[in-house]
Amino acid sequence: MTKHRGILKNTVIVAAFTSLSRVLGLVREMLQSRLVGAGMEQSAFTLAFAVPNMARKLFGEGALTAAFVPIFKGEVEREGVEKAARLARAVMTSVLVCLVAATVLATGAVEGVSRWLAAHATDGSDGRIELASSLVETLLPYMVFICAAAFGTGVVNALGRFKASSFMPALLNVCWIAALATLFFVPSLSSAERVKWIARAILAAGAVQMVFMFRVMARCGVSPAPLFSGWRSPGVVNVWRKIGIGALGAGAVQINYMLDQILAQIANPWAAGVIGYAERLMDLPLGVIGVAFGTVLLPAFSGFFARGDVDGARDVLASSLERLMFAMIPAAAGLFVLAPEMTSVIYEGRAFDAVATERVSRALAVYALGLCFFAFQKTLVPWFQAQGDLKTPLKVSTGAVAVNACLNVAAVVFLPVEMRHIGLAASTTACAALSSLALYVFARRKNGRTGLSRTVGPISVYFAAALAMAAAVYMAKPAFALAADCIGIPAVTGAAALAGLVFLGMAVYFLLAKAGRNLI
Repeated sequence: MTKHRGILKNTVIVAAFTSLSRVLGLVREMLQSRLVGAGMEQSAFTLAFAVPNMARKLFGEGALTAAFVPIFKGEVEREGVEKAARLARAVMTSVLVCLVAATVLATGAVEGVSRWLAAHATDGSDGRIELASSLVETLLPYMVFICAAAFGTGVVNALGRFKASSFMPALLNVCWIAALATLFFVPSLSSAERVKWIARAILAAGAVQMVFMFRVMARCGVSPAPLFSGWRSPGVVNVWRKIGIGALGAGAVQINYMLDQILAQIANPWAAGVIGYAERLMDLPLGVIGVAFGTVLLPAFSGFFARGDVDGARDVLASSLERLMFAMIPAAAGLFVLAPEMTSVIYEGRAFDAVATERVSRALAVYALGLCFFAFQKTLVPWFQAQGDLKTPLKVSTGAVAVNACLNVAAVVFLPVEMRHIGLAASTTACAALSSLALYVFARRKNGRTGLSRTVGPISVYFAAALAMAAAVYMAKPAFALAADCIGIPAVTGAAALAGLVFLGMAVYFLLAKAGRNLI
């Protein structure tokens, strides 16, 4: 019971600080939607920002963290923090040297490719290509900063320090919001100049995040000073070997993500921006609760498997999944039924019109259907990673990439123009469901019992309560809208109706979920 309380406590800590980051991110998106809109400029920015994010997921919180944390945790358990610190310094130095070299090469490649594309553009898209390439060149160095910060996050999380690492993402949003706020005082800037200004602010934020995490590492007893010796030690070689395996899986996912971005650009000039806005709303619950569990579970599982306590890991997996679904199921139902209202209240205004609201809300409703599957993966992937098994997630992600690519191409080719972005979102949701099922099957094959059978009853109760909640909210929409209209201030009217519907839904869900739990 103590181990469950410790994990739950750490999860609450991570969720609390992640909530701060997500709230700031929501403010950021509200400002950006009004200042930039959902047109070509936002699509170019979304594509450009995807490039350093791809590196972050490959070499930061993705393959590197998955490969490094279990080995580092085992080293701490066996040899203590001092010797484990040398391993961390050697790995971090070697990774950052590679990233700096990759950044230099990529900058030259982007310039060459953009010139070729602009020269051969026949549909008037040369301006969009020029803007996207300029943004990519500005943001490429950000991947070095954020990967260094993400590596520091893995180190301190493995040492059981979750507060500072959970706060770190908020620094990006603070800098981003500050940059957006200044744009209100320069109304003459075009949307293209605005996104360039935002890109420069993101670059500065990355440097702030890196310095912050380096200071936290030092306080935890792991110096961030470069270490150019020991690169051939067994621990470092083992980490790099696992990085290679993990990078194949993460790389397949990221290549697929970039393919999504490119296909979205082909589908419509505005599609990538619209999908990006919808993803950010879906990330509100997923980023707070799902990421919190995923962050805590990797070092927790690593500790259990390092001690040979498989039953303890099973107990934690089952209890974590039940708690995760208690939050994710109603969140998915709420996003689905309130997609138009949420999109309107959060985004609509100035450069973001009613047409953009309709487009984003449709994509959001589709993403909501996959929210629980995305969250389920957050608990199962660390299960394999903690055992040093990066090949199984690789197999699953590679298969999902192939299916997703086929479905995305079909959506762009066969669907009407206004439905293509919905098809892209539906493909992502379907692949999340298939990946979750595959991960569960492989977990059963690998470890026999997973302990998840005991969660079927509670999760069924939560699902039934969420359905009733969605029905109640849907039927109450006209009444709340009519009551809110009496206020007479448009900006307040929508927010008041949405707040009332959210509170109604929460009340219905919690009452029914509690009653159902008492019956099983």
